[in-house]
Amino acid sequence: MHAGMYVEWKIRTKLAIPGEITIWSAVMTVQPSAESLKQTLRDKGVKYALAGYVDIHGIIKGKFVPVDHLDRMLKGSELFTGAALDGVPQEISDNEVAAMPDTATLTQCPWNPDLAWFASDLYLDGAPFEACSRNILKRQVADAADMGYKFNLGIETEFFLFKDSADGGFEPISARDTLAKPCYDPRTLGDNMHIVGELVEAMNSMGWDVYSFDHEDANGQFETDFTYTDALGMADRLVFFRLMAGEIARKHGAFASFMPKPSATRTGSGAHYNMSLADLETGKNLFDTANGEDTYGCGVTAMAYHFIAGVMKHAKAISAVIAPTVNSYKRLVRKGSMSGSTWAPVFVCYGNNNRTNMLRIPSQGARVECRAADIACNPYLGSAMILAAGLEGIREAMDPGQPHRENMYSYTDQEVRDMNIEMLPQNLGEAIDAFEADPLSRLVFGDAMFESFVQYKREEWTSYHTHVSDWELSRYLKFF
Repeated sequence: MHAGMYVEWKIRTKLAIPGEITIWSAVMTVQPSAESLKQTLRDKGVKYALAGYVDIHGIIKGKFVPVDHLDRMLKGSELFTGAALDGVPQEISDNEVAAMPDTATLTQCPWNPDLAWFASDLYLDGAPFEACSRNILKRQVADAADMGYKFNLGIETEFFLFKDSADGGFEPISARDTLAKPCYDPRTLGDNMHIVGELVEAMNSMGWDVYSFDHEDANGQFETDFTYTDALGMADRLVFFRLMAGEIARKHGAFASFMPKPSATRTGSGAHYNMSLADLETGKNLFDTANGEDTYGCGVTAMAYHFIAGVMKHAKAISAVIAPTVNSYKRLVRKGSMSGSTWAPVFVCYGNNNRTNMLRIPSQGARVECRAADIACNPYLGSAMILAAGLEGIREAMDPGQPHRENMYSYTDQEVRDMNIEMLPQNLGEAIDAFEADPLSRLVFGDAMFESFVQYKREEWTSYHTHVSDWELSRYLKFF
């Protein structure tokens, strides 16, 4: 063993009989010591460390700690009053939660090399805090591991880049980003390369392997696509991506927006979840038809169809988590875009390479894409809900029924009902009702986060409805 290293044993256990423990696996990992890590950071010019956890929105929170005090931070020295944050359910009188850094996630911030970020779990009184978003996902990942599976996830990052306009509003950065159909336009992408290019270079410097990026369907909208990883790692990357994109845009006098739908006449920003399960031991993709029978001819295995069926069963509750804002449901409509379509799902259905389904199996097969998720989601909570639902589908060998290869937008609502296909929630209120009514929600979130999520989102919905909008003033002020 090298000097400056310590050994950590991680033992995964499962209670077989009361009082008896069955050891399923034991994995030895070698972690750098605090002193070794300090020296590494100093050598890279890092002055401060951030043990970053997230609030209910998936927004990174934390304190800056000088590198000289890194050893204390790694032991959970940085304490936080949960009551001061959205959705970290604590009373003012409760003991503070501590941020415990995951040293494997060490990342030097590309926009500020003085700072290093660690994705962190919250602990309370020396034990994992049940209502921590990252801990919630880790519990579902552990359940998958108990079944012999690893959950792989890729998330497509769609977002807007704007600048403030002279009239107090906002506008695309490029003066010629005004096309009615700007999707895939290389000219306006080029106009934004000072920001998008720097962002892509930063992603690649961290080993994310960006394989394409483009101008999307709305003015000022962009997408980056990068290689999938395990679900926890991908959730870490998405919350860091939003922080990084915002900071890089700010350097250039612009801002990044992760509002799902800033314009009623343009498409919104999704965060499509591309999902598969792998064998925990061999790494084989268990959704790949090379490793199983394709029941319905869409390019995935029977296991994937069971997974799909589980997600469909709980789709309405899941919607509250992957489309978590009032604005999210202005994206989940058939029309409302100058390109002729919103490209967003409306119904709880699945199919092959068909973008009008909630769950799509791309033409390459071997994975399932959830198209209802948007870029405002908390990816820890969203992927935890979907994984739990999919595992239920596998355990119970659920059948999703026949796939839909047709344009689902072409059916009337009555025709869809006649086919026994449910609609996704049409607003946040409906979604929260579904979330609260589904036992899976409390099972996945735990009591404290479940109650906090429902309360916060109901207040958000009520606040929206009691607000008097410009549309109402324009329509009714002098109407009668």
